[in-house]
Amino acid sequence: QVQLVESGGGAVPAGGSLRLSCAASGHSFSSYAVGWFRQAPGKEREFVAALTWSTSNADYADSVKGRFIISRDDAKNAVYLQMNSLKPEDTAVYYCAADYGYRGGYLPDAVEFAYWGQGTQVTVSS
Repeated sequence: QVQLVESGGGAVPAGGSLRLSCAASGHSFSSYAVGWFRQAPGKEREFVAALTWSTSNADYADSVKGRFIISRDDAKNAVYLQMNSLKPEDTAVYYCAADYGYRGGYLPDAVEFAYWGQGTQVTVSS
């Protein structure tokens, strides 16, 4: 079992940056792949970025590639999402997720991740 708690959301102008954090608790967290998803009002939850347990394989949605960076610090049981050059279309609730089975190399659907945080709101104004 893994418990996840996100923080770091907020309101920023277009072009700004935010760093989301996800604090994890649970046994053998370093063995889990971690990911970030987002959900805008009236839309389905969509993949943003994921990082496997080895940290050598990161996958990004095309819409955030080159602007967002996912990282993890297993010593702190933490996952981060550095978001740069934010756009109004990045506005959404961002969720941290973890899964033992995801091995990377493709863009996963939300249903493939078993553990979820409660979400943190990111609002980007134009």
